[in-house]
Amino acid sequence: MPAVLSRAQPLLFRWLSACFLPLLLLVCLVLTGCSAAAQPPRSVLLQALELQIQLTQGAIADALALEAAGMPEVSRVRVAQQQPIGIGEAKGLRLQGQFDWRLAGDPIRVDSPFELFLQRGERGQSWRLARPVGPASAAGAEGQQTWITNPLPLKARG
Repeated sequence: MPAVLSRAQPLLFRWLSACFLPLLLLVCLVLTGCSAAAQPPRSVLLQALELQIQLTQGAIADALALEAAGMPEVSRVRVAQQQPIGIGEAKGLRLQGQFDWRLAGDPIRVDSPFELFLQRGERGQSWRLARPVGPASAAGAEGQQTWITNPLPLKARG
């Protein structure tokens, strides 16, 4: 009897490998593809964070009657959470995580948390930074959030 089992093991292993391994790989690829397709490219995240810093910097500089500093330098973006949300009538993404950045001419690099709201362009070729205006409860009769969206700058392809 043990001789029969020892001959059956390679056959069973080949059968399992032939049937289940490709199926397992297909499931892994599909699941990985779904999550990766939804997240914007790293370059979009960097541009959105740079724009958010610039807009915040500009608002503070205007309020204090100062001149805004130059372009911030953003690096090492780590997305911890991502979820689909509605931005007005369109679909968007809410992303949270950490990133490193520094102001122009400043030698100190800061590790900061972030929350970004991004909206895909109409043709799916561009992205917009979305910023909520005021609380959702005070934003209209239906309690819908009001948003300001800014297109991300198009970078020349090199």
